[in-house]
Amino acid sequence: MKKILLSTILASSLVVVAQAATEETPLVTHTELGYIETSGNTQTQTFNLDANAKKSWGKHVGNAMLDGQYATNKNATSGDVERIKNKYVAELTYDYDFTKRFAFTYLAGYKADEFSSFGYQYYTGPGAKYKAIVAKSHNLTVEAGALYAADKFNDTLAITNKKEDTYAAYRLKALFDWKIVDNLKFNQEVSMRGSFEETKNYFIYSKSGFTSKFSDMFSAGLSYKVDYVATPAAGVQDTDTTLTLNLIVDY
Repeated sequence: MKKILLSTILASSLVVVAQAATEETPLVTHTELGYIETSGNTQTQTFNLDANAKKSWGKHVGNAMLDGQYATNKNATSGDVERIKNKYVAELTYDYDFTKRFAFTYLAGYKADEFSSFGYQYYTGPGAKYKAIVAKSHNLTVEAGALYAADKFNDTLAITNKKEDTYAAYRLKALFDWKIVDNLKFNQEVSMRGSFEETKNYFIYSKSGFTSKFSDMFSAGLSYKVDYVATPAAGVQDTDTTLTLNLIVDY
């Protein structure tokens, strides 16, 4: 019986692999690079990286995302270099398209921010994605998911009186794309992630961006990001904003 079962699973797997291989599409990458350097009385360096890689095979879609900012400041008197920003978010998602508009999705994410309330945040879980608007010039995709979340705090958080916390969570997300003209696009991403158990524990992220394409591979982009924490530690701001001008590479 076990041999029959194993043979069936193996045969099914081979069929899926064979089907995926015939319907496989090329890897698509999108990379935004930003860099600012100042000298003189103020000596700073700021780096920005926003990268995305997408791979499709049949009804399956895999996506990897990395969004990071790093900045240093050099003291003009002592010459000491200190970090003034060190934040990154990494997410892996898997989608299975039931129809052209509706898909099952699974998310695994990790966020670290040295100068916030949180040493790190980890979250993972299933969800659903729906393409609400599919048009020639604009598209809207919405998704919702139920997550398991784990947070480690840089200091004891007043709302929980803990240095670590695990909880059941949710995430709501919307992506809007608008092709204004052939070489100019507007993109808006908004997401909210929060705890089912503690309603005051939630996070909002927004990214607004304009992209102007000047070749098949390269574009110039302007983006504005807002990262909001509803319950930060004492002395920590609840909102972090980043405005960057980027070189964008699509390949």
